[in-house]
Amino acid sequence: MGIVAGLDSSPDFTRIVVCDTDTGAVLRQGYAPHPVPDGGDGGRLSDIDPQAWLLSLGEAAGGGLLEGVQAIGVSAQQNGLVPLDAQGGIVRPAIVGNDKRAQVAAADLIDQLGSREAWAAAVGCVPGAGHPVTKLRWLAKTEPEAAQRTAVIMQAHDWLVWQLLGRPARRTTDRGGASGTGYWSAATGAYRPDLVEMALGRQAAVPEVIGPAEAAGTTPEGLLISAGTGDTMAAAFGLGVGLGDAVVSLGASGSVMAVHHEALTDSTGMITSLADATGGHLPVVHTLNAVRVLRGTAELLGLDLEGLSQLALKSTPGSHGLVLLPYLEGERTPNLPHTAGTLAGLRRESMKPEHLARAAFEGMLCGLADALDVLRGRGVEVRRVFLLGAAAELTAVQAAAPSLFGVQVVVPQPADYAALGAARQAAWALGLSQGTLDARTPPAWQGASAQVFEPGEELAVGQAVRQQFTAVREQTHPAAFG
Repeated sequence: MGIVAGLDSSPDFTRIVVCDTDTGAVLRQGYAPHPVPDGGDGGRLSDIDPQAWLLSLGEAAGGGLLEGVQAIGVSAQQNGLVPLDAQGGIVRPAIVGNDKRAQVAAADLIDQLGSREAWAAAVGCVPGAGHPVTKLRWLAKTEPEAAQRTAVIMQAHDWLVWQLLGRPARRTTDRGGASGTGYWSAATGAYRPDLVEMALGRQAAVPEVIGPAEAAGTTPEGLLISAGTGDTMAAAFGLGVGLGDAVVSLGASGSVMAVHHEALTDSTGMITSLADATGGHLPVVHTLNAVRVLRGTAELLGLDLEGLSQLALKSTPGSHGLVLLPYLEGERTPNLPHTAGTLAGLRRESMKPEHLARAAFEGMLCGLADALDVLRGRGVEVRRVFLLGAAAELTAVQAAAPSLFGVQVVVPQPADYAALGAARQAAWALGLSQGTLDARTPPAWQGASAQVFEPGEELAVGQAVRQQFTAVREQTHPAAFG
């Protein structure tokens, strides 16, 4: 068939992979950081000129990287709000990331619609500081002149696709990106313009949601541009996850998502109902505490993460009775925003550095296993868990995770999975346009190279550690999960 490209515009850089359309083999790669804003205090970190994304893209694609490419897919950071005026000009810098300025706006929106449950039923998520709908409210309250000029609202990947196509009259997005806005429902497949108006104080145009295999358009040079999607959906598509798979991401905070056949509405607000890049669904549960638990413990013991991992392996499952409830920054799952962490089970024989190190790993993983159980409790099948993030390479994580999660654990080789997912989407759209693929079946690329870990004989031991953790959690925070 030929070659395609996938680009991922992250908060800090652009990565591009050029792939064989039949196999997904990476033929060429490009990288460029985003330009650093001028001025020592000129602008907030969450205010970004979208032109920086284009400059980075151009640099990453330099040196003939895209020569011979027939189609491009775009992945980009989620939750970025790009407000445009009626002529398509940028009203103000894009508001990106989990912008804490918008926390009050999120609370306002929840109150105005009536409850967290009302939002979950309406669009599958409860507004938080990162959601575009919340940023619209912040804009209306804080910068009313800019809000009045805002006629079109886009996200990062929508805007980049639109720019690559030469700013056509038609603006598009995909289900994945739309599902994270707070004004589009994965359950109904429709926008809620009333929520846009409620947040912004006026109506604004939103991009047309097109199918996973549809093309957004073709450039004057004949280059096909696929629908694009958010980086979470692109990474899942690049990994090749399917029904029965869950993805646990180990950042400072954590996330647990799984492929499911239907949208999940959750009255507690713990589940965010996202759409994926294939026509399916990606329910996600977030925790506030993941690798920050390990880093805090490592600093306390004067170690780095690798040293903490080696120390933890000198202990045994159950950490000699030590249990760390890892709610260091409060917690989102369970919903305990104002709590603190708890160290329980202190006895003379357990007061050793290796047991504390082990308790940190077990506490982090048990907290993520709790999040996984939220999905299981709603009928989501989990046969294996993909474990992502640098901490997934730690031996102590790999040793404990299979028995605590209760399923096979897959640790993929580090790669640019969001860019690969974008390239796979481009190959799908290209194949559909050429009649070699259909709209229901994406290209069957080779899966990620990975290490695989089985629970094996340790399964019963791991479940006993979970029970120990659960007993302490329920005693300390009764009915935290309802």
